[in-house]
Amino acid sequence: MFKKLLSYFIPVNIYKKNSAISQKLEVTYNNGQLVLDSKNTNYSYGSLQRILRKGLDYIGFERIRGFNNILVLGVAGGSVIKTLAEEIKFQGKITGVEIDPAAIEIANKYFGLDKIENLEIVIDDAFEFVLKTKEKYDLIIIDIFQDTQMPNFLFEEFFIDRINFLLNVNGFILFNTMTLTQKDFDRNLTYRSRFSSKYSVRMYPKVETHNELFTIKKLG
Repeated sequence: MFKKLLSYFIPVNIYKKNSAISQKLEVTYNNGQLVLDSKNTNYSYGSLQRILRKGLDYIGFERIRGFNNILVLGVAGGSVIKTLAEEIKFQGKITGVEIDPAAIEIANKYFGLDKIENLEIVIDDAFEFVLKTKEKYDLIIIDIFQDTQMPNFLFEEFFIDRINFLLNVNGFILFNTMTLTQKDFDRNLTYRSRFSSKYSVRMYPKVETHNELFTIKKLG
């Protein structure tokens, strides 16, 4: 309790773990809330939870409650999954794909992710998973970072086409991107241009200073 109160004045670290994939993961009390951080950025809860919650709000909580199947690529501490389960009260199936088992270990221990009954966690590379899965989804959330870097494959035509194939008609993609340089903004404009008139694409810049969100609807 003391650490939680102290965190309203200064961040208080309570756990650190080295990871072969994420390098360094830290659980910290910040303003009374537990957050998961990498070396240079917030991985789950804190600002990241606010960003993705805004994206879900843009899509509409009531609409999301009517979905059957949601895919989350990039789980980390599971903040967006907690929003889906606890705030939106989504009752359908959630599949979370995370490449780093250390992040899932922390998510279960400190954030109670394993208590969510309608969640299946898959330890796998997101690119490999989308190639293998035979399911279709009503909402695909893409939130994949390696510290402050985004893997190039997320913006490549083959991956985009595969994600579009896995998305049901009238379903949504929610894509969280980091924009630190002009090159990142240009990359996002190119990404947007890859979608045909069969999709409705919206961009939300500066959601939290350095984040730009996409919501993409697959039209009938």
